[in-house]
Amino acid sequence: MSDVLVIGAGVVGAACAYYAARAGLSVTVVDRGGVAGGTTGAGEGNILVSDKEPGPELDLALRSRELWRSLEVSGFEWEPKGGLVVAASSPELDALSLLAEAQRSRGVLAESVAPASYEPHLNPSLHGGYFYPQDAQVQPMLAAARLLAASGATLRLNTTVRGIEEGLVHTDRGTLRAPAIVNAAGVWAGTWPGLELPVLARRGFILVTGRSAAGLVRHKVYAAGYVAGVGSSSADLQTSPVVEGTRAGTILIGASRERVGFDASFSLPVLRALAINAVWLFPALAKVPVIRAYRGFRPYTPDHLPIVGADPRMPGLFHATGHEGAGVGLAPATGEAIARLITGSAPAVPLEPFSPARFL
Repeated sequence: MSDVLVIGAGVVGAACAYYAARAGLSVTVVDRGGVAGGTTGAGEGNILVSDKEPGPELDLALRSRELWRSLEVSGFEWEPKGGLVVAASSPELDALSLLAEAQRSRGVLAESVAPASYEPHLNPSLHGGYFYPQDAQVQPMLAAARLLAASGATLRLNTTVRGIEEGLVHTDRGTLRAPAIVNAAGVWAGTWPGLELPVLARRGFILVTGRSAAGLVRHKVYAAGYVAGVGSSSADLQTSPVVEGTRAGTILIGASRERVGFDASFSLPVLRALAINAVWLFPALAKVPVIRAYRGFRPYTPDHLPIVGADPRMPGLFHATGHEGAGVGLAPATGEAIARLITGSAPAVPLEPFSPARFL
């Protein structure tokens, strides 16, 4: 029996375990697969403020970015490379300008730039852009693994949770006990009888190029339409160009969003759309080979805000889920907040907008 039992060994669950351990609590982490075997392992590791409008999620993102930068855990390829958001038209640039002005009022650094001065291989027809130096990236699987290792948590992997009662978690390998239970199960977080939450799976694909493209893309670069895609509630397929380089020399190409349940099949039309979008943004990519593609499921909520806080239906149960594609970026602030709730301290960021009670 531990003080805290965390369901989910992705980056959010790992952050909850890490900060609970720092608060002096013993922790057990249980997961149906392996470390970072779900959404975390299928992501790009982005830590973004550029794609968030002023509001509670941006406040959480800024706190989280501060924590990522100061984490004592090392070895997760922290890369503060910055993000470049570009506009294809004058109306798009005007909208970007309004967003950047509003973000600055909340502490975001955003600078109007000529896109080619940051990325010389960009489409020359672009109308302008904004550079966000606070945007960063980590290797998401390494980040989850390092946080879990630093927490000293007991890991129970390949163990499926069947149900939750007060102080008890029933699994296919027996019952585990803890006075505090943290539900960080991502897309599966709302599936237990009596504890349902409106968390849905939103599928996304990523293309990976060969290393021949090393140096072609220096930052995370995306079109202004990406912000609208993130905030859309449509279940239909949406794509917008998102391109970024990695330390390994490969280039990651996204982004797509669609709600198709847990359909894990690969969609050639979606992959083709991603490639076309990327070549429009960086014409030089037309001659770069794609070596692989992968997909994952983001935990989506109807109001596009994560679910972070105590469940009013069951004492001792806390939720840390529904971050959609921002889980890596928001993980440290989420883990810190959950640990403070468990220990009776005040969170650094107000959690009322993220409360599970808003859906009950």
